Amino acid sequence: MESFEPVKITNFNEEQAPAGEEPGHEQTQQAAGTVGMVKEFGQTAAPVVEPEIFCITIIGQIEGHIVMPPHNKTTKYEHIIPQLVAAEQSKTVKGVLIILNTVGGDVEAGLAIAEMIASLSKPTVTVVVGGGHSIGVPIAVSSSYSIIAESATMTIHPIRMSGLVIGVPQTFEYMEKMQERVVRFVTSHSRISVDCFKDLMFKTGELNRDIGTAVGGNDAVKFGLMDEVGGIGTAMAKLNELIALRGAPAETGGLTQ
Repeated sequence: MESFEPVKITNFNEEQAPAGEEPGHEQTQQAAGTVGMVKEFGQTAAPVVEPEIFCITIIGQIEGHIVMPPHNKTTKYEHIIPQLVAAEQSKTVKGVLIILNTVGGDVEAGLAIAEMIASLSKPTVTVVVGGGHSIGVPIAVSSSYSIIAESATMTIHPIRMSGLVIGVPQTFEYMEKMQERVVRFVTSHSRISVDCFKDLMFKTGELNRDIGTAVGGNDAVKFGLMDEVGGIGTAMAKLNELIALRGAPAETGGLTQ
């Protein structure tokens, strides 16, 4: 007597898992990837479409040649510079949006980032939200157009050094030259005058005595340090306007980071 094996009925409307993989394996991998993106970069996976605006965030303390303690929120300049190079080389990226909320940090690292932004051939817009203090000021003014939130502040102060100092006159001369580099960069990339900027830098007698001056959003525009008071919407509109003026089709597409 012949025996018949039961016939397995397949529903072709459902996706079949590859051999050796459990059903739902792909969804599990995708979920794990999303969690990893949130953990490492603070965001979900980038959109599939090719956006025209590249977004870079500079937050916390700008880390330079010395590694900060693990509990410090930092932005490493060796991470930012390759992103700027990639944005410059990309054929799809038409403009760069830089969002700042930084307390400052390494002077040379900050100036390196500022010079990189200033030397990009594509339109750039910086937005200061929260704060753009110390060496964050040159970064804020380095773009094609700079915007600051009304509640944001920028602390302008002389360069300071902590730790052991060997040879006070030599160290003072070095710091003075470094300070002149900062002053020259800021005044050449904004509408503030050298005298006004130095007056804010060395001003004492305010709340943050002997530290410098904390400049609010409206005052930053009044002094000529920043171009406009606004937020992300204002920045996106301005960046699309600059892209259109440059001859590229402006679309409000997506953001990548």
